[in-house]
This record gives sequence, structure tokens and C-alpha cells, in this order.
Amino acid sequence: MFQCAKRLLACLGGAIVALAAAGAGAATLDAVRQRGTISCGVSQGLPGFSEKDAQGVWSGFDVDYCRALAAAIFDDPAKVSYVPLSASERFEALRSGKIDVLSRNSTWTLEREAVLGLLFAAITYHDGQGFLVMRRPQVVSALELNDVPLCVQKGTTSQPNAADYFRANSMQYRELAFDTLAEAIAALEGGRCDVFTADQSALYAEKARLKKPGDAEILPDVISKEPLGPAVRADDVAWFNIVKWTTHALVNAEELGVSSATAMEALASTKPEVRRFTGAEGDFGKRLGLDNSWALRAIRAVGNYSEVFERNIGSRSKLGIPRGLNQSWTAGGILYAPPMR
Repeated sequence: MFQCAKRLLACLGGAIVALAAAGAGAATLDAVRQRGTISCGVSQGLPGFSEKDAQGVWSGFDVDYCRALAAAIFDDPAKVSYVPLSASERFEALRSGKIDVLSRNSTWTLEREAVLGLLFAAITYHDGQGFLVMRRPQVVSALELNDVPLCVQKGTTSQPNAADYFRANSMQYRELAFDTLAEAIAALEGGRCDVFTADQSALYAEKARLKKPGDAEILPDVISKEPLGPAVRADDVAWFNIVKWTTHALVNAEELGVSSATAMEALASTKPEVRRFTGAEGDFGKRLGLDNSWALRAIRAVGNYSEVFERNIGSRSKLGIPRGLNQSWTAGGILYAPPMR
């Protein structure tokens, strides 16, 4: 009898948790639909990832994710309100409800989930911290940066990572920390420091817009793991799933050979995986609170992962960042998404 009662209580508890999650999860999606736009937090300007042109139009790798999410929900990638945020204010903006999703070169860490009450939906870019060096042409390794003035942005994982690296290698650490990325780069170009440290993706972006890019060099050293991806509040499981699976859709589309150019042709495919992706089979979109063509709409709007990467930061961009670890697992990289089934 006691065991039966325990099982009944466990079932009731599970049902209560599921209902609570469903209620919380509906809140953000309902608010987004009523508002008619997604409020998306992005950087204050990082070439290739999120930047605004003279006409006020946002573009970039992180921006395209927001556009894909809007296409999945509204069938309109333009239904996004972009909120530029500094590193120090980004997480509070998400926690307070100022934004619905943060798509801004942010590293997935235990503290940010366990302490700040956030959830990272997926890894969209496998990165690592490095060093951009100016005025020191003889330097070929980060181990030669002992007692060299180093610029870094406050509120980033780059700060503690750099301190750990210098301490672990018994080197003198001279940090100059700045509130914004623009201030740190201005200090680098102005001679206040000889080195800037950040994720390598940011180093490529900042080197490209230096006044004299040829005077700077990105060292080969990578001193950390920096898994970057979109984040949401932890109190909204249904919204978290929409954000997560939209990310996975871009990755799965590349693996399935579905692109912006072939999206409509995919509707006629007889392959089970492609039919599930397009919504021709299964009710996977409805299980997310969307309709079954949500994933295909996202791909039609921005393309698959490869298209987004190459257009913004890869071979078709001014940054020319090699895909490296961000190559699909089928091509020797570690980019991998769960199956849509």
C-alpha cells in the first residue's frame, strides 16, 4: 500500500510540474505573439556577428538566429526588435524580461545557469579565447606576454580566463579592463596596451576593423573553451524548447542537405528525416506550440547553418574565419544536433 501511495504521489507531482512548466512556457510565446515581435538581445556591434548599418539594419551570425526564430514563429524574419547590450548588462536584461532571448556571443557556463537562472539553448559557435597583439612583431606565443599590458572587456569570461592563464604559467599579469569592447580596442590602438584578449571570433572581427589590420596578429594560442549560443530565462520550458530546436533545425538542415535554395524542393522528398523536418510527417511543430512548417520557414528565411556561417563570418565574408570545430560532425567537426523525431 505504501509503495502504491508513493507511486501515486510521484505521478501527481510529475503532473503538477508538467502543468506548471506548460503554463510558464506559454507566457513568453503568448507575449511575443501579442507584441508581434521578438525582443532579441545582441552585441553593441561586432562585425560578422551583430552590427547595424547606416540605415539601421542589423545583420550578422547572431542576428540571423533571431531572424530564423521570427520566421519559425511569425513566418516573417523581420519581426524582431534588436536590443544592443554590453557584456555587463546582457544577463540582467534577459532576467528582467527586457528581452526574450539573448543572441550575443555569450559563453555557456555553470554559474550563468545555476546562479543567474538562465538556460543556454544550444552551442551555435565553438570558440576559444586568444590574444590579438600589436607593436610586438617578435611575439609568437602567449607565453611571451609576461608583464605586457593587456586590454580586456569587463563582465566577460575573458577576464578570469586570462588571469588564470597568467597565474598558471607564473607570469606577471597587467590588466586594463574596460566597460565596452569599443573602449578596449581604442586603448589597444592608442598604445595603452599591446595585447587584447577575447574569444577568437571577436579577435577576427576586431582585427578586421582596425585602422591598420596589418599591424596586428592573432596568436595561435587558445587558452579556453568558449561554447557560445543563445540563452533564455530558466522559468519557461516551452519557450526554451522553441529557441533550442530552432537552433537545432539550422544544424540538422545542413546535414540533411536542405538549404534556402532547396527548401521548397524538400517538401517533395521521400526521405523520412526530411519529411519530418519539413512537417510533411509528424506533428513536431505542434508539440512546440508552433505549426509543422516552422523549421522549413526558418531555413527559407536565413538558410542552414553552413549558409549562415559562410555568409557572415566564413569564406563569403570579410572575416574569413575557417569553420574548424564548427564543421559538421559528418565532415570532421564537432557540430552536432539531436534528431528531429
